[in-house]
Amino acid sequence: MELLRTNFKEKFLLCSFLLWSSLSFSQGEDLFNSLRQETVKDESLIPNRMIFTQRALWGNNGLMRKLGIFPLNVEQREKELKLRRSMLKIHQIIGYLTFAGMLTQGFLGGKLYNNWERGLYKTHKTVGNLTSISYFTGAGLSLFAPPPLTNKKRKGLSSIKAHKYLASVHFSAMLATNIYKNRNKQVHKISAYTAVGSFAAAILVFKF
Repeated sequence: MELLRTNFKEKFLLCSFLLWSSLSFSQGEDLFNSLRQETVKDESLIPNRMIFTQRALWGNNGLMRKLGIFPLNVEQREKELKLRRSMLKIHQIIGYLTFAGMLTQGFLGGKLYNNWERGLYKTHKTVGNLTSISYFTGAGLSLFAPPPLTNKKRKGLSSIKAHKYLASVHFSAMLATNIYKNRNKQVHKISAYTAVGSFAAAILVFKF
């Protein structure tokens, strides 16, 4: 009987995960369109302002230039911008799937704190690992995507700036969540809630 209840819970959580993912996907184009606004034409081939991961790969002396995979010229930059759009699109889709996993983890985590069940713990651990993999995969796609043609500093707070600031928060929180999951339950719990809250806010800034 216990096995049947555990299987039912796992199926219910899986269906909830897939339902949320399908609903989120329908809103994904808005996020991608906002991110794509960064990529505008300019006279220079690469921007002066780049994050360190982009500079390491795509800068004048970046790894891609040194290896000759993407020489710095107009034709190759056009290919890079297409690659950038594809990577951001996948980043956006993975982001919504990750958020669905976070919500599922929050539900499972709350159940575990109130009532320990071995079957529920295994489900929590599995979903947690999948969510972490999807999160850091999505983060990598954003961090290592080719830079836009321009990246001018703009005054005031924009949705893109807010998204980036919040990304720093949920990235740190996700690291702490994984580091302390077997060391300190209280820190793990606080970090997890911080990650979910800041991740949700990072999505919502594109809507309001």
